[in-house]
Amino acid sequence: MTGYTLPPLVENLVSPKGKDIIDKVYKFVNEDCVPADEIAEAQMPEDAHKRFLNTYPRIIDDLKAKAKSLGLWNLFLSSGHYKEGTELTNVEYGICAEIMATSLLASEAMNCSAPDTGNMEVLAKYGSDAQKKEWLVPLMNGDIRSAFIMTERTKASSDARNIDLEMVRDGDSYILNGTKWWSSGAGDPRCKLYLVMGKTDPKNASAYKQQSVIIVPAGTPGVTVLRALSVYGYDDAPHGHCELLFKNCRVPASNIILGPGRGFEIIQGRLGPGRIHHCMRSIGVAEKALDYMIARINDPDRSTFGAPLSSHGVILEWVARSRIEIDAGRYLVLNAAHMIDKTDAKGAMKHIAMAKIHVPSMALTVIDRAVQAHGAGGVSQDFPLAKMWAHMRTLRIADGPDEVHMNQLGRRENQRAKEIIEKLMKQKATRERLLLKYNIKVRSQL
Repeated sequence: MTGYTLPPLVENLVSPKGKDIIDKVYKFVNEDCVPADEIAEAQMPEDAHKRFLNTYPRIIDDLKAKAKSLGLWNLFLSSGHYKEGTELTNVEYGICAEIMATSLLASEAMNCSAPDTGNMEVLAKYGSDAQKKEWLVPLMNGDIRSAFIMTERTKASSDARNIDLEMVRDGDSYILNGTKWWSSGAGDPRCKLYLVMGKTDPKNASAYKQQSVIIVPAGTPGVTVLRALSVYGYDDAPHGHCELLFKNCRVPASNIILGPGRGFEIIQGRLGPGRIHHCMRSIGVAEKALDYMIARINDPDRSTFGAPLSSHGVILEWVARSRIEIDAGRYLVLNAAHMIDKTDAKGAMKHIAMAKIHVPSMALTVIDRAVQAHGAGGVSQDFPLAKMWAHMRTLRIADGPDEVHMNQLGRRENQRAKEIIEKLMKQKATRERLLLKYNIKVRSQL
């Protein structure tokens, strides 16, 4: 099997060690993880009531053991920003994440799957030494999993100022009351901690200092997993996207991360890298969809109107457009990753926003073309395309909907107005002087 071909624009940004890891990831994913995907699904109970909180596909343990032995572990955590991290840059990890996404199991097999990645970044960046010892170490070892608990059913959670799960200080504890949903990862029996965002100081004059993030151990009295939500009918077991009830849930005050009122600071530090990780993986999903499309249209048993599917102009246009759009998305993602490497997630906000807006929609378009090429089979359980589309659709909402990022990006770009107008006025003044110098009358206004 040939290795991964690096995009020419970033070849000089990938170290020899990075290239070696990328090649190992490519080989491990294609030879071990992709063939194991169907095995993992077969190891899950068919009974919907038995798919959460009590089981998970055991083949993942074998894959994790092999990944560790190959040194393919915690690749997402860059040592450039975290002392606990690996030597990979975000650009190098971006390529690895793309490859991982062609398998349902690969990211978890290498301890690089959401929401654990974002939660580990939070603990590594903001956690106390005690919090790191109790929670970050077992997460990085792959011994446990976690969930990030933020979205609320009765609020427009795309504006995080609306988050108002009650967190009231009582002595050396906080008491939590409220409901959360779309708590990804909370259905997994290996999930041992929740990072919960709630309101500790509702009267603070600053709306950005009212919320905090606190660690809630799974199984704490007062926390109830009410149900697992489905994504277009898919339950995503055992991971799950759950609705949770917090009722008089008492948690030690020492579990607050960074300090009271620092919730916005934490989620911005978490969601920036999280968004780019989603985009990295989305490129891999789009590539997989294109592979399925090309395989389908070249199936010798599939022909229409006396000709193979691959001979029809409209089909070839789908392939061509998909190739262009995936490559364009990849460069947006790697450019954002490079900006994070040069600065940090905050310094790359504009670049992350562009990728987050473009890439999930692009991937959905490519998957949809692959579905169309498969006809009725494309929407069935016989191919992974329908499930790929369903989960990709959530990324236009997760970590902030497209509209929020579009608005922020538009405002940021519009800040250049004064500079642009001044440049145009200077050019106009120069043009007027040249007209006088050469005694020329204006023919048209450029």
